Amino acid sequence: MIKPVSVHPQTGYRYYSIDQLETMLMIARLKSYHFSLEEIKEILGSENQSEKLQSSFLNKKKEMEKQIEESKKNLEQLNQDLFHLKEGKPLMSYLDDIDVELVEVKKMTLLFIRKMVMETDFVFEYQDCFSKLFTQIQQQSYTMAAPPMVLFHSGEYTAMGLDSEFAIPVKESSSKTREFDPGLCLKTVVHGSYSQLSDVYARQQKWMKENGFVNSQALYEVYVNDPSVIQNESELITEVYCPIRKEKR
Repeated sequence: MIKPVSVHPQTGYRYYSIDQLETMLMIARLKSYHFSLEEIKEILGSENQSEKLQSSFLNKKKEMEKQIEESKKNLEQLNQDLFHLKEGKPLMSYLDDIDVELVEVKKMTLLFIRKMVMETDFVFEYQDCFSKLFTQIQQQSYTMAAPPMVLFHSGEYTAMGLDSEFAIPVKESSSKTREFDPGLCLKTVVHGSYSQLSDVYARQQKWMKENGFVNSQALYEVYVNDPSVIQNESELITEVYCPIRKEKR
């Protein structure tokens, strides 16, 4: 709280200087932009306040634009859910609209990095591991045979993280590669945000249960295009594969 220049002894009315009033108005403006008290304190205490304000506003602008985009998507999804409910359909009936096809995937040779990854570290590990793999490809003159992929060897995150394998199919074999033979798989092609992937996995699990199949190997995602060069996430293309076998009775 800003300390007033003086306080009237009888009325308790606080008197502030012009500079103090400007600071109070600035604080109110920053609060309206949803800056935290800690962020406001940092801005006010900055040696170059104008430069700090500009960089903070640019970051806040990006944050707000992202929130607006997410709100638009949520509103669109909400409208779809309302439509399904008005039609008398269950809320999760949209899963049935997700395409699932049976495909036979040939054996491939993978250049890979396998490690336990915490959920909060996944984006960093994705970038770091594939950067290392692409460097190996260049240094060892490997030939890429297919787009990058991530295999998930555990079904959920634990205290140790998620058992993840970052891999690139290559034509050559070496001590740093391994063979992977998925065989019969469920395949779903996803256009757009990665947020849809959990729905895809739910749909594939439902299909297996209804048709008497079980998962046989690590689930994996193939990233058809590079997310680092995509301007809009709606342009993303991801193939989701679930290796399966007939359930034994």
